[in-house]
Amino acid sequence: MGQYLNIENNIFSVFNTDAWKAESIKTLPNNLVNVNSDGEFIRVSIIPSGNLTNINAKTGVLIIDIFTKVGIGPKRSITIADQLDSYLSGKTLSTTQGISVQFMGSSLKPNGRDKDNPTLYWYTYTIPFNYFEVQ
Repeated sequence: MGQYLNIENNIFSVFNTDAWKAESIKTLPNNLVNVNSDGEFIRVSIIPSGNLTNINAKTGVLIIDIFTKVGIGPKRSITIADQLDSYLSGKTLSTTQGISVQFMGSSLKPNGRDKDNPTLYWYTYTIPFNYFEVQ
């Protein structure tokens, strides 16, 4: 597999765990449209952005759009961000193939109502990562 697919598989492994599924937060990759967009969900985008010390190491950022219902206040979106932190912030995801994704600290930004569905409020959770691959 190539680096980009390895990064994606490693990061999405978090959202395939039983623990994450028990959170009951609908999780979509960035190229899927939420057909039933009247409830809360998150949309995950992985952006590899630069090289580190060698060709087998990259930096990047994980951007997760958090959508919750308008009118309930910020608490639910912030709670989801805290849940994401418990799975990602300061963590290292490793595979048996010598691949690791190491996450740094996160940030959270309110964006207002979603342009496509104004019944949803939109926050952006952002967390940088480093990818390492042992050859």
